[in-house]
Amino acid sequence: MKLYVIGIGPGGEDQMTLRAVRALQSCDCVAGYSLYLDLVAELIEGKERIMTGMTREVDRCIAARDAALSGKTVAVVSSGDAGVYGMAGLTLEVCEAHPEIEVEIIPGITAACSGGAVLGSPLTCDFAVVSLSDLLTPWEVIEKRVRAAAQGDLCLTLYNPASKKRTDHLQKACDILLESQPSEIVCGLVRNIGREGEEFTLTTLGALRDTQVDMLTTVFIGNSRTRTVNGRMVTPRGYRGV
Repeated sequence: MKLYVIGIGPGGEDQMTLRAVRALQSCDCVAGYSLYLDLVAELIEGKERIMTGMTREVDRCIAARDAALSGKTVAVVSSGDAGVYGMAGLTLEVCEAHPEIEVEIIPGITAACSGGAVLGSPLTCDFAVVSLSDLLTPWEVIEKRVRAAAQGDLCLTLYNPASKKRTDHLQKACDILLESQPSEIVCGLVRNIGREGEEFTLTTLGALRDTQVDMLTTVFIGNSRTRTVNGRMVTPRGYRGV
């Protein structure tokens, strides 16, 4: 019994690892959010699909587990990396009582890595990744994590900065950062990473506070040493002679 959990990166075969592509090709059944299945449609043509919408992740993983128990080779796909805000942990949890299922987790390119490459090199030194979605994590906990990153002078990547219901979370995060960080710190935004319509913008922490973003945007906030180099965002690691 085989169950893969695959990170497909931003989406599309050219942004996936060869290991991920081969695993998908070997599957009988693929489970995922409908958008993610569409991104790998050519690779899974003719295969059985298990599709559920947002907030139905548990149902999706249980259905995938049950398909594996029936003898099918199954894949659960996540955008980015399956272990970073993805389905890897949940899949392992729902399979806890079924050690007979071999679960193999295949990593993918995260939004932090792929978006960072679009901007330049904002994460060359220590950094933190925080999701601003309070659907599963209380906002009070998110605040503590953002504040800790600021106090440690870490570069910060923010996932899920806004939604139709969460319109002010990025502003709140910026207010926390501005308590200890200067408003001139270099920041970057990347929208539609690795997909049609990809675009990026460089800005400052002070200006970021009033910038409109959505769920398709990933936000990068530099540390005290981050600067722009020929229009790109760069956080020096500190090599001698540079």
